Amino acid sequence: MRRVDWRILPLLGALYALALIDRTNVGVAGLTSLSADLGLDVGARYSIVTCIYFVPYILLELPSNMFLRAVGARNLLTGTVLAWGAVQLAMGFVPTWGYLVLCRTLLGVFEAGFFPALVFIVTTWYKRPEVQKKLAALYMTSILAGGFSAILAYALSLLDGKGGLSGWSWIFIIEGAATMIFGIASWIFIPDFPDKNTFLTAEQTALVLRRIEEDRGDALPDSMRGKVLLHLSDWKVWIFALMYLCVTVPAYAIGFFVTSILSGMGWNVEMSLLLTAPPYVFAAVSVMSFAWLSDRYHMRALFLAIQALMTIIGLTMTAYAGPPGWRYTGIFLANAGCSASIPGILAYSSNNIISHSKRAVTTAITVSFGGIGGIIATTIFRQQDVPRYIPGMLATISLQVLLLILLGLMTVHFWHENKKVKSKGEGQAGAFLYML
Repeated sequence: MRRVDWRILPLLGALYALALIDRTNVGVAGLTSLSADLGLDVGARYSIVTCIYFVPYILLELPSNMFLRAVGARNLLTGTVLAWGAVQLAMGFVPTWGYLVLCRTLLGVFEAGFFPALVFIVTTWYKRPEVQKKLAALYMTSILAGGFSAILAYALSLLDGKGGLSGWSWIFIIEGAATMIFGIASWIFIPDFPDKNTFLTAEQTALVLRRIEEDRGDALPDSMRGKVLLHLSDWKVWIFALMYLCVTVPAYAIGFFVTSILSGMGWNVEMSLLLTAPPYVFAAVSVMSFAWLSDRYHMRALFLAIQALMTIIGLTMTAYAGPPGWRYTGIFLANAGCSASIPGILAYSSNNIISHSKRAVTTAITVSFGGIGGIIATTIFRQQDVPRYIPGMLATISLQVLLLILLGLMTVHFWHENKKVKSKGEGQAGAFLYML
Protein backbone atom coordinates (compact mmCIF):
# COMPACT_ATOMS: atom_id res chain seq x y z
CA MET A 1 0.00 0.00 0.00
CA ARG A 2 3.00 2.30 0.22
CA ARG A 3 2.86 2.78 -3.54
CA VAL A 4 -0.78 3.80 -3.24
CA ASP A 5 0.09 6.21 -0.43
CA TRP A 6 2.73 8.00 -2.46
CA ARG A 7 0.51 8.20 -5.52
CA ILE A 8 -2.56 9.55 -3.70
CA LEU A 9 -1.64 11.50 -0.59
CA PRO A 10 1.06 14.08 -1.53
CA LEU A 11 -0.67 15.56 -4.58
CA LEU A 12 -4.18 15.47 -3.14
CA GLY A 13 -2.85 17.06 0.04
CA ALA A 14 -1.19 19.84 -1.97
CA LEU A 15 -4.36 20.44 -3.98
CA TYR A 16 -6.50 20.67 -0.85
CA ALA A 17 -3.99 23.08 0.67
CA LEU A 18 -4.32 25.29 -2.41
CA ALA A 19 -8.12 25.08 -2.20
CA LEU A 20 -8.03 26.26 1.40
CA ILE A 21 -5.57 29.07 0.62
CA ASP A 22 -7.58 30.26 -2.39
CA ARG A 23 -10.86 30.39 -0.49
CA THR A 24 -9.44 32.26 2.54
CA ASN A 25 -6.75 34.55 1.11
CA VAL A 26 -9.30 37.32 0.74
CA GLY A 27 -8.92 37.76 4.51
CA VAL A 28 -5.22 38.63 4.24
CA ALA A 29 -5.83 40.66 1.09
CA GLY A 30 -8.30 42.69 3.14
CA LEU A 31 -5.41 43.90 5.29
CA THR A 32 -3.90 45.59 2.22
CA SER A 33 -5.54 48.26 0.08
CA LEU A 34 -8.24 45.86 -1.16
CA SER A 35 -11.00 47.33 0.99
CA ALA A 36 -10.15 50.90 0.04
CA ASP A 37 -9.67 50.14 -3.67
CA LEU A 38 -12.94 48.23 -4.07
CA GLY A 39 -15.02 49.89 -1.36
CA LEU A 40 -15.42 46.78 0.78
CA ASP A 41 -15.62 48.91 3.91
CA VAL A 42 -19.06 50.18 2.83
CA GLY A 43 -21.96 48.49 4.61
CA ALA A 44 -21.89 44.69 4.53
CA ARG A 45 -19.84 44.37 1.35
CA TYR A 46 -16.94 42.52 2.97
CA SER A 47 -19.31 40.01 4.57
CA ILE A 48 -21.01 39.49 1.21
CA VAL A 49 -17.66 38.83 -0.46
CA THR A 50 -16.69 36.21 2.13
CA CYS A 51 -20.13 34.57 2.46
CA ILE A 52 -21.14 34.35 -1.21
CA TYR A 53 -18.54 31.65 -1.83
CA PHE A 54 -20.42 29.19 0.36
CA VAL A 55 -23.79 29.41 -1.44
CA PRO A 56 -22.82 27.44 -4.58
CA TYR A 57 -20.34 25.44 -2.52
CA ILE A 58 -23.21 24.07 -0.43
CA LEU A 59 -25.69 23.57 -3.28
CA LEU A 60 -23.35 21.74 -5.66
CA GLU A 61 -21.66 19.26 -3.29
CA LEU A 62 -24.19 16.46 -3.75
CA PRO A 63 -24.69 16.76 -7.54
CA SER A 64 -20.94 16.71 -8.03
CA ASN A 65 -20.41 13.53 -6.02
CA MET A 66 -23.36 11.83 -7.72
CA PHE A 67 -21.61 12.07 -11.09
CA LEU A 68 -18.07 11.47 -9.82
CA ARG A 69 -17.78 7.88 -11.00
CA ALA A 70 -19.37 8.62 -14.37
CA VAL A 71 -17.08 11.59 -15.06
CA GLY A 72 -14.00 9.97 -13.53
CA ALA A 73 -11.94 11.11 -10.55
CA ARG A 74 -9.05 12.44 -12.61
CA ASN A 75 -11.29 14.31 -15.04
CA LEU A 76 -13.39 15.95 -12.33
CA LEU A 77 -10.51 16.93 -10.06
CA THR A 78 -8.33 18.26 -12.87
CA GLY A 79 -11.18 20.27 -14.36
CA THR A 80 -12.22 21.83 -11.07
CA VAL A 81 -8.65 22.70 -10.04
CA LEU A 82 -7.87 24.39 -13.37
CA ALA A 83 -11.18 26.26 -13.29
CA TRP A 84 -10.89 27.65 -9.78
CA GLY A 85 -7.22 28.50 -10.37
CA ALA A 86 -8.25 30.58 -13.38
CA VAL A 87 -10.95 32.33 -11.32
CA GLN A 88 -8.47 33.02 -8.54
CA LEU A 89 -6.05 34.54 -11.05
CA ALA A 90 -8.85 36.67 -12.53
CA MET A 91 -9.59 38.09 -9.07
CA GLY A 92 -6.32 39.98 -9.37
CA PHE A 93 -7.80 42.13 -12.14
CA VAL A 94 -11.30 42.93 -10.82
CA PRO A 95 -12.13 46.66 -11.11
CA THR A 96 -15.08 46.77 -8.70
CA TRP A 97 -16.38 44.89 -5.69
CA GLY A 98 -19.23 43.45 -7.80
CA TYR A 99 -16.77 41.60 -10.00
CA LEU A 100 -15.04 40.31 -6.87
CA VAL A 101 -18.39 38.92 -5.69
CA LEU A 102 -18.83 37.24 -9.09
CA CYS A 103 -15.37 35.66 -8.88
CA ARG A 104 -15.97 34.45 -5.33
CA THR A 105 -19.25 32.89 -6.49
CA LEU A 106 -17.48 31.06 -9.32
CA LEU A 107 -14.78 29.98 -6.90
CA GLY A 108 -17.48 28.32 -4.80
CA VAL A 109 -18.94 26.66 -7.92
CA PHE A 110 -15.67 25.06 -8.95
CA GLU A 111 -14.41 24.15 -5.47
CA ALA A 112 -17.74 22.57 -4.50
CA GLY A 113 -17.02 19.14 -5.90
CA PHE A 114 -13.37 18.95 -4.92
CA PHE A 115 -13.23 18.13 -1.21
CA PRO A 116 -16.11 15.60 -1.08
CA ALA A 117 -14.59 13.88 -4.12
CA LEU A 118 -11.20 13.82 -2.41
CA VAL A 119 -12.63 12.29 0.77
CA PHE A 120 -14.70 9.74 -1.15
CA ILE A 121 -11.72 8.67 -3.27
CA VAL A 122 -9.54 8.12 -0.19
CA THR A 123 -12.20 6.02 1.54
CA THR A 124 -12.45 3.70 -1.48
CA TRP A 125 -8.74 2.83 -1.30
CA TYR A 126 -8.26 2.07 2.41
CA LYS A 127 -9.67 -0.11 5.17
CA ARG A 128 -11.76 1.55 7.89
CA PRO A 129 -9.05 1.55 10.60
CA GLU A 130 -6.68 3.27 8.15
CA VAL A 131 -8.93 6.03 6.88
CA GLN A 132 -8.45 8.69 9.56
CA LYS A 133 -4.65 8.64 9.30
CA LYS A 134 -4.88 9.08 5.53
CA LEU A 135 -7.43 11.91 5.75
CA ALA A 136 -5.37 13.47 8.54
CA ALA A 137 -2.26 13.39 6.36
CA LEU A 138 -4.15 15.29 3.65
CA TYR A 139 -5.59 17.77 6.11
CA MET A 140 -2.24 18.25 7.87
CA THR A 141 -0.80 19.48 4.58
CA SER A 142 -3.54 22.08 4.30
CA ILE A 143 -3.11 23.12 7.93
CA LEU A 144 0.61 23.76 7.52
CA ALA A 145 -0.01 25.61 4.27
CA GLY A 146 -2.77 27.61 5.94
CA GLY A 147 -0.49 28.53 8.80
CA PHE A 148 2.12 30.02 6.51
CA SER A 149 -0.23 31.26 3.78
CA ALA A 150 -0.83 34.54 5.60
CA ILE A 151 2.92 35.16 5.71
CA LEU A 152 3.23 34.26 2.02
CA ALA A 153 0.31 36.50 1.10
CA TYR A 154 1.86 39.38 3.04
CA ALA A 155 5.15 38.85 1.19
CA LEU A 156 3.30 38.89 -2.14
CA SER A 157 1.50 42.08 -1.13
CA LEU A 158 4.90 43.78 -0.96
CA LEU A 159 4.88 43.65 -4.78
CA ASP A 160 2.46 46.58 -4.54
CA GLY A 161 2.99 48.87 -7.53
CA LYS A 162 4.84 46.32 -9.67
CA GLY A 163 3.37 46.24 -13.16
CA GLY A 164 0.90 48.89 -12.12
CA LEU A 165 -0.94 46.42 -9.90
CA SER A 166 -1.83 46.59 -6.21
CA GLY A 167 -0.39 44.18 -3.66
CA TRP A 168 -3.70 42.34 -3.30
CA SER A 169 -3.76 41.77 -7.06
CA TRP A 170 -0.42 39.98 -6.90
CA ILE A 171 -1.72 37.74 -4.08
CA PHE A 172 -4.57 36.50 -6.26
CA ILE A 173 -2.56 36.31 -9.50
CA ILE A 174 0.41 34.33 -8.19
CA GLU A 175 -1.62 31.97 -6.02
CA GLY A 176 -4.08 31.39 -8.87
CA ALA A 177 -1.25 30.62 -11.29
CA ALA A 178 0.26 28.16 -8.80
CA THR A 179 -3.09 26.39 -8.52
CA MET A 180 -3.32 26.01 -12.30
CA ILE A 181 0.18 24.50 -12.46
CA PHE A 182 -0.82 21.90 -9.88
CA GLY A 183 -4.02 21.32 -11.84
CA ILE A 184 -1.97 20.27 -14.86
CA ALA A 185 0.07 17.94 -12.65
CA SER A 186 -3.13 16.38 -11.32
CA TRP A 187 -4.08 15.21 -14.82
CA ILE A 188 -0.84 13.26 -14.99
CA PHE A 189 -0.65 11.79 -11.50
CA ILE A 190 -4.10 11.53 -9.87
CA PRO A 191 -5.32 7.91 -9.91
CA ASP A 192 -8.90 6.82 -10.44
CA PHE A 193 -10.87 4.45 -8.22
CA PRO A 194 -9.25 1.11 -7.28
CA ASP A 195 -11.23 -0.89 -9.84
CA LYS A 196 -10.34 1.61 -12.59
CA ASN A 197 -6.72 2.45 -11.73
CA THR A 198 -3.91 2.04 -14.27
CA PHE A 199 -0.79 2.46 -12.13
CA LEU A 200 -1.01 -0.85 -10.23
CA THR A 201 -0.53 -4.33 -11.64
CA ALA A 202 -3.50 -6.68 -11.83
CA GLU A 203 -2.21 -8.55 -8.77
CA GLN A 204 -1.77 -5.35 -6.77
CA THR A 205 -5.24 -4.15 -7.72
CA ALA A 206 -6.72 -7.47 -6.65
CA LEU A 207 -4.97 -7.12 -3.28
CA VAL A 208 -6.41 -3.63 -2.74
CA LEU A 209 -9.93 -4.79 -3.62
CA ARG A 210 -9.63 -7.90 -1.43
CA ARG A 211 -8.58 -5.81 1.58
CA ILE A 212 -11.62 -3.54 1.18
CA GLU A 213 -13.99 -6.46 0.64
CA GLU A 214 -12.76 -8.21 3.79
CA ASP A 215 -13.07 -5.00 5.79
CA ARG A 216 -16.56 -3.82 4.84
CA GLY A 217 -17.83 -5.84 1.86
CA ASP A 218 -18.12 -3.02 -0.71
CA ALA A 219 -14.90 -3.12 -2.73
CA LEU A 220 -16.84 -2.79 -5.99
CA PRO A 221 -19.23 0.12 -6.60
CA ASP A 222 -23.00 -0.08 -6.65
CA SER A 223 -25.25 2.01 -8.87
CA MET A 224 -26.40 5.43 -7.67
CA ARG A 225 -29.61 5.26 -9.72
CA GLY A 226 -32.77 5.57 -7.63
CA LYS A 227 -30.92 5.52 -4.31
CA VAL A 228 -30.28 9.17 -3.44
CA LEU A 229 -33.59 9.77 -1.63
CA LEU A 230 -33.27 6.42 0.13
CA HIS A 231 -29.83 7.33 1.42
CA LEU A 232 -31.01 10.79 2.47
CA SER A 233 -33.79 9.23 4.54
CA ASP A 234 -31.23 7.73 6.95
CA TRP A 235 -31.14 9.99 10.01
CA LYS A 236 -27.49 9.11 10.66
CA VAL A 237 -26.47 10.95 7.49
CA TRP A 238 -27.84 14.20 8.92
CA ILE A 239 -26.31 13.67 12.36
CA PHE A 240 -22.87 13.23 10.79
CA ALA A 241 -23.46 16.39 8.75
CA LEU A 242 -24.50 18.36 11.84
CA MET A 243 -21.40 17.14 13.67
CA TYR A 244 -19.24 18.37 10.82
CA LEU A 245 -20.94 21.77 10.92
CA CYS A 246 -20.08 22.00 14.61
CA VAL A 247 -16.35 21.55 13.97
CA THR A 248 -16.07 23.69 10.84
CA VAL A 249 -17.45 26.83 12.51
CA PRO A 250 -14.40 27.26 14.80
CA ALA A 251 -12.06 26.17 12.01
CA TYR A 252 -13.38 28.81 9.60
CA ALA A 253 -13.59 31.43 12.34
CA ILE A 254 -9.92 30.96 13.17
CA GLY A 255 -9.00 30.89 9.48
CA PHE A 256 -10.79 34.14 8.69
CA PHE A 257 -10.38 36.11 11.92
CA VAL A 258 -7.22 34.96 13.73
CA THR A 259 -5.25 37.91 12.35
CA SER A 260 -7.87 40.36 13.62
CA ILE A 261 -7.93 38.62 17.01
CA LEU A 262 -4.14 38.86 17.27
CA SER A 263 -4.20 42.51 16.19
CA GLY A 264 -6.72 43.13 18.96
CA MET A 265 -4.19 41.79 21.45
CA GLY A 266 -1.92 44.71 20.62
CA TRP A 267 0.37 43.38 17.91
CA ASN A 268 0.89 45.20 14.61
CA VAL A 269 -0.11 43.67 11.26
CA GLU A 270 3.30 42.16 10.49
CA MET A 271 3.63 40.50 13.91
CA SER A 272 0.01 39.32 13.82
CA LEU A 273 0.65 37.57 10.51
CA LEU A 274 3.81 35.93 11.85
CA LEU A 275 1.99 34.75 14.98
CA THR A 276 -0.63 32.92 12.91
CA ALA A 277 1.85 30.19 11.95
CA PRO A 278 2.72 28.52 15.33
CA PRO A 279 -0.90 27.56 16.21
CA TYR A 280 -1.21 25.83 12.84
CA VAL A 281 2.02 23.90 13.34
CA PHE A 282 0.69 22.73 16.72
CA ALA A 283 -2.64 21.86 15.08
CA ALA A 284 -0.84 19.70 12.49
CA VAL A 285 0.77 17.70 15.29
CA SER A 286 -2.63 17.37 16.98
CA VAL A 287 -4.28 16.15 13.77
CA MET A 288 -1.77 13.35 13.21
CA SER A 289 -1.58 12.37 16.89
CA PHE A 290 -5.33 12.00 17.32
CA ALA A 291 -5.61 10.21 13.97
CA TRP A 292 -2.96 7.68 15.03
CA LEU A 293 -4.66 7.10 18.38
CA SER A 294 -8.10 6.81 16.80
CA ASP A 295 -6.96 4.30 14.18
CA ARG A 296 -4.76 2.43 16.67
CA TYR A 297 -7.60 1.81 19.12
CA HIS A 298 -10.41 1.69 16.52
CA MET A 299 -12.31 4.42 18.38
CA ARG A 300 -13.70 7.63 16.94
CA ALA A 301 -16.22 9.21 19.34
CA LEU A 302 -13.99 9.24 22.44
CA PHE A 303 -11.19 11.17 20.75
CA LEU A 304 -13.66 13.50 19.04
CA ALA A 305 -15.07 14.32 22.48
CA ILE A 306 -11.59 15.12 23.80
CA GLN A 307 -11.00 17.40 20.81
CA ALA A 308 -14.32 19.18 21.42
CA LEU A 309 -13.31 19.83 25.03
CA MET A 310 -9.96 21.22 23.84
CA THR A 311 -11.83 23.57 21.51
CA ILE A 312 -14.15 24.74 24.30
CA ILE A 313 -11.24 25.45 26.65
CA GLY A 314 -9.29 27.25 23.93
CA LEU A 315 -12.18 29.45 22.83
CA THR A 316 -12.98 30.35 26.43
CA MET A 317 -9.38 31.38 27.07
CA THR A 318 -9.22 33.45 23.88
CA ALA A 319 -12.48 35.21 24.69
CA TYR A 320 -12.13 35.88 28.40
CA ALA A 321 -8.49 35.61 29.52
CA GLY A 322 -6.74 38.86 30.37
CA PRO A 323 -3.05 38.56 29.43
CA PRO A 324 -2.39 38.27 25.67
CA GLY A 325 -0.19 35.23 26.30
CA TRP A 326 -3.10 33.26 27.75
CA ARG A 327 -5.39 34.35 24.92
CA TYR A 328 -2.77 33.28 22.39
CA THR A 329 -2.49 29.90 24.13
CA GLY A 330 -6.24 29.58 23.74
CA ILE A 331 -5.85 29.91 19.97
CA PHE A 332 -3.40 26.99 20.06
CA LEU A 333 -5.88 24.77 21.91
CA ALA A 334 -8.96 25.77 19.91
CA ASN A 335 -7.21 25.37 16.57
CA ALA A 336 -5.70 22.01 17.58
CA GLY A 337 -9.06 20.69 18.76
CA CYS A 338 -11.23 21.71 15.83
CA SER A 339 -8.57 20.90 13.23
CA ALA A 340 -8.18 17.34 14.50
CA SER A 341 -11.96 16.95 14.56
CA ILE A 342 -12.40 17.60 10.84
CA PRO A 343 -10.71 14.40 9.54
CA GLY A 344 -12.08 12.67 12.64
CA ILE A 345 -15.72 13.38 11.73
CA LEU A 346 -15.12 12.45 8.09
CA ALA A 347 -13.56 9.14 9.13
CA TYR A 348 -16.34 8.53 11.70
CA SER A 349 -19.03 8.95 9.05
CA SER A 350 -17.33 7.01 6.24
CA ASN A 351 -16.44 4.14 8.59
CA ASN A 352 -20.08 3.66 9.55
CA ILE A 353 -21.65 3.84 6.10
CA ILE A 354 -21.91 0.82 3.80
CA SER A 355 -21.87 0.98 -0.05
CA HIS A 356 -20.17 3.37 -2.46
CA SER A 357 -23.36 5.19 -3.39
CA LYS A 358 -24.39 5.89 0.20
CA ARG A 359 -20.87 6.95 1.14
CA ALA A 360 -20.80 9.36 -1.81
CA VAL A 361 -24.11 10.90 -0.74
CA THR A 362 -23.12 11.05 2.94
CA THR A 363 -19.76 12.65 2.18
CA ALA A 364 -21.36 15.29 -0.04
CA ILE A 365 -24.03 16.19 2.52
CA THR A 366 -21.48 16.25 5.33
CA VAL A 367 -19.07 18.54 3.49
CA SER A 368 -21.93 20.80 2.37
CA PHE A 369 -22.84 21.32 6.03
CA GLY A 370 -19.23 22.38 6.46
CA GLY A 371 -20.02 25.15 4.00
CA ILE A 372 -22.96 26.17 6.17
CA GLY A 373 -20.48 26.26 9.03
CA GLY A 374 -18.42 28.70 6.99
CA ILE A 375 -21.41 30.99 6.53
CA ILE A 376 -22.19 30.83 10.25
CA ALA A 377 -18.58 31.65 11.14
CA THR A 378 -18.43 34.68 8.86
CA THR A 379 -21.71 36.06 10.22
CA ILE A 380 -21.43 35.48 13.99
CA PHE A 381 -17.93 36.96 14.19
CA ARG A 382 -19.02 40.52 13.54
CA GLN A 383 -16.88 43.60 12.99
CA GLN A 384 -18.59 45.43 15.89
CA ASP A 385 -17.46 42.67 18.29
CA VAL A 386 -13.73 43.19 17.68
CA PRO A 387 -11.35 42.36 19.34
CA ARG A 388 -12.77 39.54 21.53
CA TYR A 389 -15.77 38.53 19.41
CA ILE A 390 -17.67 37.43 22.53
CA PRO A 391 -21.03 36.61 20.83
CA GLY A 392 -19.26 34.58 18.15
CA MET A 393 -17.14 32.77 20.72
CA LEU A 394 -20.19 31.85 22.82
CA ALA A 395 -22.09 30.57 19.77
CA THR A 396 -19.10 28.47 18.72
CA ILE A 397 -18.70 27.04 22.23
CA SER A 398 -22.40 26.12 22.20
CA LEU A 399 -21.86 24.16 18.99
CA GLN A 400 -19.08 22.16 20.67
CA VAL A 401 -21.50 21.28 23.47
CA LEU A 402 -24.01 20.16 20.83
CA LEU A 403 -21.27 18.02 19.27
CA LEU A 404 -20.66 16.29 22.60
CA ILE A 405 -24.38 15.50 22.91
CA LEU A 406 -24.54 14.10 19.37
CA LEU A 407 -21.45 11.96 19.97
CA GLY A 408 -23.09 10.51 23.06
CA LEU A 409 -26.30 9.69 21.18
CA MET A 410 -24.46 8.04 18.28
CA THR A 411 -22.24 6.03 20.61
CA VAL A 412 -25.24 4.62 22.48
CA HIS A 413 -27.01 3.79 19.20
CA PHE A 414 -23.97 2.09 17.64
CA TRP A 415 -23.29 0.16 20.85
CA HIS A 416 -26.84 -1.22 20.88
CA GLU A 417 -26.67 -2.13 17.17
CA ASN A 418 -23.35 -3.94 17.64
CA LYS A 419 -24.78 -5.76 20.66
CA LYS A 420 -27.65 -7.07 18.50
CA VAL A 421 -25.20 -8.41 15.92
CA LYS A 422 -22.98 -10.07 18.52
CA SER A 423 -25.97 -11.62 20.29
CA LYS A 424 -26.79 -13.50 17.07
CA GLY A 425 -23.30 -14.99 17.07
CA GLU A 426 -22.35 -13.36 13.78
CA GLY A 427 -19.42 -11.22 14.99
CA GLN A 428 -17.09 -9.31 12.73
CA ALA A 429 -16.85 -12.10 10.16
CA GLY A 430 -20.57 -12.41 9.63
CA ALA A 431 -21.92 -8.87 9.76
CA PHE A 432 -20.98 -5.23 9.74
CA LEU A 433 -20.07 -3.75 13.13
CA TYR A 434 -20.14 0.00 13.68
CA MET A 435 -16.94 1.72 14.74
CA LEU A 436 -17.64 3.55 18.00
